[in-house]
Amino acid sequence: MEKKIAVIRGDGIGPEIIGEAVAVLDAVAALYGHTFTYDEVIMGGEACNRWGDPLPPEMLQKCLDSDSVLLGAVGGPKWNALPAEKRPEKGLLRLRSGMEVFSNNRPAKIWPQLADASPLRPEIVARGIDFIIVRELTGGIYFGEHRTDHAGEIKAVDVMAYTESEIERIGRIGFETARKRDKRLCSVEKSNVLDCSRLWKAVMHRLAEEYPDVELTDMLVDNCAMQIVKDPAQFDVIVTENMFGDILSDEASMITGSIGMIPSSSLGEGTRGLYEPIHGSAPDIAGKDIANPTGAILAAAMMLRYSFDLEREASCIERAVSSVLDAGYRTADILPAGEAGASCKKAGCRDMGRLIIEHLTKE
Repeated sequence: MEKKIAVIRGDGIGPEIIGEAVAVLDAVAALYGHTFTYDEVIMGGEACNRWGDPLPPEMLQKCLDSDSVLLGAVGGPKWNALPAEKRPEKGLLRLRSGMEVFSNNRPAKIWPQLADASPLRPEIVARGIDFIIVRELTGGIYFGEHRTDHAGEIKAVDVMAYTESEIERIGRIGFETARKRDKRLCSVEKSNVLDCSRLWKAVMHRLAEEYPDVELTDMLVDNCAMQIVKDPAQFDVIVTENMFGDILSDEASMITGSIGMIPSSSLGEGTRGLYEPIHGSAPDIAGKDIANPTGAILAAAMMLRYSFDLEREASCIERAVSSVLDAGYRTADILPAGEAGASCKKAGCRDMGRLIIEHLTKE
């Protein structure tokens, strides 16, 4: 198989972790007889520095011409003073919109080797943490009207808006995802306050009639935030709108022990997707060889599975990660403190990438 991958190395630790992910992809390609070529895309802070634009049209076009996109984190404090339209994060929103990836799928799964790293009580962790948050990605308040009025007292306005069709298409992703798992779907909204959420709830219940094999439940977003830390085992698939999904998925990632271990995929109607670790650019540790590249490497595995239909190759990467953890290797973010960490072996970013490559084996 031959595939062209657009690579956005990003800012901060982005180039380090993406470098390791690309090295793992090359090792998997050699192991299974594939050819992956890479098209370098400049986006985020570096693009702001070069062109004053976080995502120039020609860079977006490279992504659209690729089979999928692998993305490192973008942004950092050095660009905070830029106007809103010129900041690195705006490039990310434009990338999602331009690629028409409306469904962000983020797993919250704890690796058994890292159970002690979860901030939850051991008896809660023992019940299991293994669910997916399906987040609508191109609508809602992030893409609504934004304005600040300066007539008299300053007033800022951000508009949340959803159409029935936008809710339906993400709802179907939620139901289809649940159908492939444990057939339990929790729809999260704020229907006691928001008109958007009342429409959301109505559409989800209408869709439920088409999926009688999936159990649909409703939950208000504030209650869901509490339930994720109280009893995460109750969840299989959560589907929700953009801002709620942004917050809940970050919360869910923390209960798994480290955000450095969590990948995500963003998909639209076709097979081309956007794959990235969920963490930020962490400029305070950039260049120090201490970042955890595992989330980026697992994002590459998701790309192989969901965009290229290479299940064996994706599983190969995941088995290698598990083997490295079994061997006791830990980056700084997952290294236990005190006596618990005495039996572990500390690894830097480059070491972790190398170790995962060394543990790649065919089934």
